[in-house]
Amino acid sequence: MLTGFRDPELLRQALRHRSAGKPNNERLEFLGDAILGMLVSDALYRKFPKASEGELTQARSHLVREPTLAEIARELDLGAQLELGQGEMKSGGHRRDSILADAVEAVIAAVYLDAGFAAAQSLVADWFGSRLQLSLEKSPGKDPKTKLQEWLQSKQHALPVYRLLQAGGSDHARSFDVECVLEHLAITTAGSGTSVKSAEADAARKALILLGLNK
Repeated sequence: MLTGFRDPELLRQALRHRSAGKPNNERLEFLGDAILGMLVSDALYRKFPKASEGELTQARSHLVREPTLAEIARELDLGAQLELGQGEMKSGGHRRDSILADAVEAVIAAVYLDAGFAAAQSLVADWFGSRLQLSLEKSPGKDPKTKLQEWLQSKQHALPVYRLLQAGGSDHARSFDVECVLEHLAITTAGSGTSVKSAEADAARKALILLGLNK
């Protein structure tokens, strides 16, 4: 799958994590993220001519999110091809979703730089395959924070306030505790996650439950 590069160094760089030194795949991941978003948007726009802007946005978010990209990386066995520093190797970095997802984006950028837009487009179509067709069915609804905010706005309530309560864990296993405060409704919930964003979403989800809005 990853053969035929005119400049093999581009592929090596795409598979080299920052823990292995420089040059690494951070810049390629940045470019690949933009290319992937555009290619997936184009594919969805053409495949679903009757879909609304909101449906297309949710489908794209589902397709380019970290778990989906990591799933594709595992199907391609990219983890075994990654060049990692000793610390990341020992901590199982070749299995970590974030590292795998970044590698997918970096490889897409490497293909684009090496062989052009059409080659990157063909690669994305091949890798995502049936996921494009199923994306509208599988795309999740609004995230808890958005759902909570929109409900509060519809009732003319103040927006929620999120506060970081605690951050801990090692560099490879971070944990965060966040509270969500709905002052005018006298509701406070606490959430936890491996990132501040996921902890906030957990707290918002619990607030929705208290408000009887969860499905």
